[in-house]
Amino acid sequence: MEQRIKSIEDQINNYLIKTKDDLEQYRLEFISKKGIVSGLFDELKSVATEHKKSVGKSLNDLKQLAEQKFRLAQETLATSPSQVAENIDLTLPPTPNKTGSHHPLNLTRYRIIEIFERLGFNVEDGPEIEDDWHNFTALNFPENHPAREMQDTFFIEKPARLDGLPSGQAGLPTGQEGGNQDVLLRTHTSNVQVRLMKNRKPPFRAIMPGRVYRNEAISARAHCFFHQVEGLYVDKNVGFSDLKQTLYHFAKEMFGKDTKIRLRPSYFPFTEPSAEIDISCLICHGKGCNVCKYSGWVEIAGSGMVHPNVLRNCGVDPEEYTGFAFGMGIERITMLRYGINDLRLFSENDIRFLKQFKAVI
Repeated sequence: MEQRIKSIEDQINNYLIKTKDDLEQYRLEFISKKGIVSGLFDELKSVATEHKKSVGKSLNDLKQLAEQKFRLAQETLATSPSQVAENIDLTLPPTPNKTGSHHPLNLTRYRIIEIFERLGFNVEDGPEIEDDWHNFTALNFPENHPAREMQDTFFIEKPARLDGLPSGQAGLPTGQEGGNQDVLLRTHTSNVQVRLMKNRKPPFRAIMPGRVYRNEAISARAHCFFHQVEGLYVDKNVGFSDLKQTLYHFAKEMFGKDTKIRLRPSYFPFTEPSAEIDISCLICHGKGCNVCKYSGWVEIAGSGMVHPNVLRNCGVDPEEYTGFAFGMGIERITMLRYGINDLRLFSENDIRFLKQFKAVI
């Protein structure tokens, strides 16, 4: 019996497997239920009791050898170039490449930046975690303004250090260290305007795109975080007419040459005079629909001349310099641009929604 096992072991080691047919023939001959190895196990019962243990061990080793050779040959044939070529069906259509696309908010952001860069505006950025002075006080917000309440603003725990300075001196100007030092998630990108005016000398012209946070209930028209683009232009002899012409040009470039613009008087603590910016409804073209509430106009932004107190707080002489500022929500612009009726779609990461937007600005 031992001699037969040794002979079959030599046959297995010398067996050449070059094709799938060879592999199948090997399987039938050695490891199938009717193969040689299985037949030897059937004969084991006739072996003398004192030899069964050693013969059984030899048979198990033989079986493992046969199965291992089969697996190795199977893997080799599956990865060989000739076999791979056989598995390719050249009549099938090719698998399409699924290229990614830009998020619609980014597409709108890029377009806004492109328009204002042509007018000479730089792009500035600033921290999303901000102190009270840069977010409220420097912008002429009174101490009792509703925006400072917990139901409108996300206040966070005061960190040990902010901007690399001790918390009591976190970017605050001289004389302000003893004031309100609350730390919060910025409610607008106007904090970047404050830092720009503090750290540089006029003239300057810049826009500030970024994410902002407000404590609002999430719905189709509102979210607890969203994106803004604010603009600031400070120089000598800047007037309200400059603001109007800048926004007029932006509306035409963003929404089309037939778009009309109007400015309505409004109030903001950081601008005086102030105005809301409306454009003619892109859906009904001024005839009236549910999007524009049948007025023919849709609000897109707020604007105004920079308040002298804001200039003064930031170290700019209001007797020498004037300026205008504006701010608009990127979500609102995107909804108008693409006809989207639910703001929540922008943050749900639904691939069915996102793949509709091509990477073309």
